[in-house]
Amino acid sequence: MPLRNSTSSVQQEGRIVLAIDALQKGSFTSIREAARSYDIPKSTLCDRIRERPTRRDARPTNCKLTTIEELTLVQWILSMDQRGLAPRPDAVRQMATLLLEKRSNSNSNSYIGQRWVINFVRRHQALQCRYNRKYDYQRAKCEDPQVIRDWFRLVKNTIAKYGIQEQDIYNFDETGFQMGVISTTKVITSAERSNRPVAI
Repeated sequence: MPLRNSTSSVQQEGRIVLAIDALQKGSFTSIREAARSYDIPKSTLCDRIRERPTRRDARPTNCKLTTIEELTLVQWILSMDQRGLAPRPDAVRQMATLLLEKRSNSNSNSYIGQRWVINFVRRHQALQCRYNRKYDYQRAKCEDPQVIRDWFRLVKNTIAKYGIQEQDIYNFDETGFQMGVISTTKVITSAERSNRPVAI
């Protein structure tokens, strides 16, 4: 059964909250009457009164990994992303398969489907799929700490030598265009990341 679109489901959830509130205040004598007045299914209203979660909020019964395993996988992805090595969907699928095999003692039925990673990312708000960009080799060569230290020392000496004021200092940066590099890779990163991850 297909899920309702987000706008109509949000509106229905709002009407359900209002119906429950009206029932608690005694505006209606029966659940059927409240459901009819707020144009919502009686069975859905009964479920919410019994504090059953919505289908979207409920954990699916056919989840491959346990809640702890999924949280561990999320932490691993975020850790890899912080190190600049955001994992590709294939790597996440392999890690999930490894977790599943360890728990089920190499059962032949333990496998992760093709769309599992996409659904996993959708379930966790801390994650997001993005396309990375290639890291320029010439820039990587310039990231020697000694070279960077020498450059800042030169800037500091130049500022002192010519008496440059702080408000007269501006920062300019250029981005390189890599000829012949047209492919990017989808990776899984933190949802809070503001820029595209870099492939090293």
